[in-house]
Amino acid sequence: MATANTSWSEENFSCSICLDVFNNPVTTTCGHNFCRTCITKFWDEQVQYKCPVCNKLFNKRPDLKVNTFLSELAAQFRTTIQVKEKLFVEQADVPCDFCTGTQLKAVKSSLECFMSFCQTHLEPHQRVARLQKHRLVEPMDRLEDRMCKKHDRLLELFCQTEQVCVCQFCIEGDHRSHPVVPLKEEYEVKTAQLGKIEAEVPQMIQERKQKIKEIKDTVELSSKDADREIADGGQVFTALIGCVEKCWDDFKQTVQEKLKSTEKQAYDLVKELEQELEDLTNRGSELKQLSHTKDHLHFLQAFRSLKDPPPTRDWTTVEVRPPSYLGTLRRSLDQLEETLNMEMKKLRGAAELKRVQQYEVDVILDPETAHPRLTLSEDGKQVHDGGVVKILPGNPKRFPWYIHVLTRQSFSSGRFYFEVQVKDKTAWYLGVARESINRIGQFIVTPETGHWLLYCDNNGLVFLDDPVVRLPLRAELQKVGVFVDYDEGLVSFYDVEARVHIYSATGCTFSDPLNPFLCPGSHDHGGNNSVPLIISPVNQTD
Repeated sequence: MATANTSWSEENFSCSICLDVFNNPVTTTCGHNFCRTCITKFWDEQVQYKCPVCNKLFNKRPDLKVNTFLSELAAQFRTTIQVKEKLFVEQADVPCDFCTGTQLKAVKSSLECFMSFCQTHLEPHQRVARLQKHRLVEPMDRLEDRMCKKHDRLLELFCQTEQVCVCQFCIEGDHRSHPVVPLKEEYEVKTAQLGKIEAEVPQMIQERKQKIKEIKDTVELSSKDADREIADGGQVFTALIGCVEKCWDDFKQTVQEKLKSTEKQAYDLVKELEQELEDLTNRGSELKQLSHTKDHLHFLQAFRSLKDPPPTRDWTTVEVRPPSYLGTLRRSLDQLEETLNMEMKKLRGAAELKRVQQYEVDVILDPETAHPRLTLSEDGKQVHDGGVVKILPGNPKRFPWYIHVLTRQSFSSGRFYFEVQVKDKTAWYLGVARESINRIGQFIVTPETGHWLLYCDNNGLVFLDDPVVRLPLRAELQKVGVFVDYDEGLVSFYDVEARVHIYSATGCTFSDPLNPFLCPGSHDHGGNNSVPLIISPVNQTD
C-alpha cells in the first residue's frame, strides 16, 4: 500500500464536524466524508437528515459504509503528522483541552472559553467571526484559577493591602485606594522573602533536633519515675484491690437480696391469683350449666348460692414494683471511697507528700491585691487582719469587699507546691484561684467561680464546692500543703505535720493562670484569730 502523502495538509484528512483527523470515516451518498460517531450524533439531533457540508436532504437516514481507503490514509497521516511536529504533551506543556485520546500541546488559551487549544482545534477561533473576538493568550494551565471571579478578567496585579491577586477592573472598584503592583514585581519581593525563610530553615531544623533530644530525655526520665512510682504504688494497690473486691461482694449481695425479696412477693401474688382463677373458672362452669336447666325449682335453689361471686381481692391496685437499686451503688462507692481514703492515707501519705514537695515554689503575697484591712509582712510571707481599713489608691487588682490576697506569682502550666502555717488560727481560707476571678461585689466561692479552697472554722474543715465537701478536722492541724498539677486538673491539700492527704479536687478545668490564695479571716475584739497565716519554707524529711 502506498504511504500517505505527507505534503497534504491535515485539512485533507479532517472531519468537518469535529475538525480532528478522521476516526472510522464513512461516506454519504453525496460524496462527503465524516467520522462515523460525528455524523451519527449530528443526525440524532436533527429533524431532517441532511449533509452538514452541502446541506443535501435525504428522504431517509442513509446507510453509511466505512471508507476503508480513507480510513487507512487517515491513520497513517495521524501517526506521521504527530511524529513530525512533535506535538505530544510533555510534562511542562499545557495540554489541549479539546483533544480526545492522546492530548496535543496547546498553542493558545482562550480567556472567554477558559480552555486551551492545539493548532488544529484553534482553527475555529481563526475562522468563525464570533470566536475571533475571543482573547487569545499564551497557553496557561488552570486557566479558571487565573481569572477574576468578579470581573472575569485575567489576574495580572497584586493588591499589597489585602495581599490578593486582582484584575484591572478590581483596582477601579474595591481596591481603588490600595497600592497595587504587577504580579512579577510582587513575585520578586516574595521570592526574596522566601530566600530568607529558606536560610532560616537549617536553624529551625537544629532547634527541632534539640527539642527532640529534650523530649526523649524527658521520656527517659519519666520512664524511671514511672518505674519508681509503680514500685511504690504496688503495695498500696494490693490493699486497695482487696477493699474493692470486698465492696463488690457486698454490693452484689445487697442487690441479690433485694431481687429475692421481690421474687418472693411476686411468687405469693401469683399463687393467690392462680387460686382465684381456679375458683372463678369453676364458678363459670357452674353458671353455664345452670343456664341450660329447665327445672325451675333447681334453678332458683342453685341461683341463690351462685348469684354472689366468691370473695376475691381487688387487683387493680396490686402491683409488683421492681426493686429500686437507686443509691445502692452510690452507697457502696461512698463506703469504698471512705475505706480507700483510709488505706491510702495510711499506705502512701508520707511518700506522696515527699514527692509533691519536690515541686516547691517560692511565692510572695502581692500587696496590690490585698484588702485594705489586711497587714502584710515586709517579706510578703505573712498576712493577718489588721483591724483597720487603710486608705489606699484605687486598684482593679485589689479585693475591696473581702479580706483576700493573692500572690505575685501565677502559674499556667506544670506543677507547683507551697505550704502555709495555720497554727493557732480559728478561721481561714487557703488554696488557689484563677487570676481573672471577680474581685468586686458578692460572689460564691466555688470551683465554678475559679476558686479551689479549703475553709476552716469552729464548725470544722470543708472544701468549698456546691455543695461543700465536709472533711474530718484533724486535731493539731498546724501546716497545710497545697499541690497543683495544672495540666492534669488536680488540686490536693495535705496535713504537713501528720504527713497525710486531706482532700483532692480532680478533673478541674484551668483556663487562666492560677495564683495561691490566702484569707486569714477576721479577728474579734478579744484578739481571737489575730495570728497571721505564714507561707513557710518546705522542710523535706524522710
